[in-house]
Amino acid sequence: MVGLPGLSLPSVAPPPNPEETLYGVIRIENVVKSFIHPDGAGIMALNGITFTVAAGEFISLIGPSGCGKSTLLRLIAGLDTADSGTLELDGAAIAGPDSERGLVFQNPLLFPWLNLHDNVAFGLKARKVYREQKDDVETFLHLVGLEKFGKAYPHQLSGGMAQRASLARAMINQPRVLLLDEPLGALDAFTRMNMQDEILRIRQEKRITMIMVTHDVDEAVYLSDRVVVMSPGPAKIETILDVPFSRPRARSNPDFLELRSSILKILNYGGQIKEPAYSI
Repeated sequence: MVGLPGLSLPSVAPPPNPEETLYGVIRIENVVKSFIHPDGAGIMALNGITFTVAAGEFISLIGPSGCGKSTLLRLIAGLDTADSGTLELDGAAIAGPDSERGLVFQNPLLFPWLNLHDNVAFGLKARKVYREQKDDVETFLHLVGLEKFGKAYPHQLSGGMAQRASLARAMINQPRVLLLDEPLGALDAFTRMNMQDEILRIRQEKRITMIMVTHDVDEAVYLSDRVVVMSPGPAKIETILDVPFSRPRARSNPDFLELRSSILKILNYGGQIKEPAYSI
């Protein structure tokens, strides 16, 4: 973990209570992943990625576009395999997709021919536990504030409502880890901020580990316990920054803005403006 010298910080958010959160520890050690370019050349996407996510922790992955953030998330989800290295959930190797790792994409990807109730229930039916757990559908619709829209179809929902439905669909399987691949990127600014608070509320209620890919530095600072800053591909970890601000967080707080500025500088987006050289 890397701190920022000279930064004055408000009260520190307490770590997750191990008595409340027993599961959801992700260990990533020396992970390497390459792809084959159409011309036959190998392209390394991830180069020796190593870090651990504690149970109940909220981690954001941030870095330049194409640096391998979503690739890493897909490896954790079990949708792809690493060339080498270790990925574990609670000490067990990640060998493929599993209901213990929920995934939410940038677009909701709801089934247009199913109403909201059936979209959320889809995972239960796929696992053949719907009959025993069908009451969970209403529970999770209520969790995301959509209990009155169970009969509505995706085209009848706003963008924010559709993304909340996507969260409910991922959460209903009671995953130990929720993986978020830029889930708010397609929303307008105000809906996005509301959804950020919604995600924090769900995390607080369920005490679930969350790992989110984002390009929004403000979003990363607002939501996260730690921010993993990745380098341009082949991606390495530039640094891991603690976000030791208590919640709820004020986006205009000087310390919030200073941490935001520090991350932008690490990413080489410091916004330094130089006076032009000219003569009259």
